[in-house]
Amino acid sequence: MIIILYLAVAVLAVAFAVLVYFVSQTLRSAQQTLDNVAKTMSSIEKQMHGITEETTQLLHNTNQLLEDVEGKSKQLNPIFESVGGIGRTIKGVNESVQNITSTVTRKSEEHSEQVAQTIQWGQAFIELWSKWRAKKASEKQ
Repeated sequence: MIIILYLAVAVLAVAFAVLVYFVSQTLRSAQQTLDNVAKTMSSIEKQMHGITEETTQLLHNTNQLLEDVEGKSKQLNPIFESVGGIGRTIKGVNESVQNITSTVTRKSEEHSEQVAQTIQWGQAFIELWSKWRAKKASEKQ
């Protein structure tokens, strides 16, 4: 019976050795996987650091560009105000010209009958003067 006990202990020892072997293989494989994950994480960390620096630089450049655009926009404000003033001036000139045109038209309509009479008198005077000159010229001959 002792032999069976020795055999059982020997089988148990062999089974334990096989178990230890496969567990150690699994642990080595897990170790390699964790090493690869650590390398990958390290690489990602370096890449994230680079991305962070680039993003920071991009934000800095964007802020500078925004400040530049704001400054130039403020510099353009007087130009837009001047253009608005020119527009108001032109509108005033147009209104003045329209008023003058309306006044001239109204006055010419009011005095059109007097102008017509003056023209008739002028034509009559020219005819009399022409006749008088013709008569004088015929008397000299």
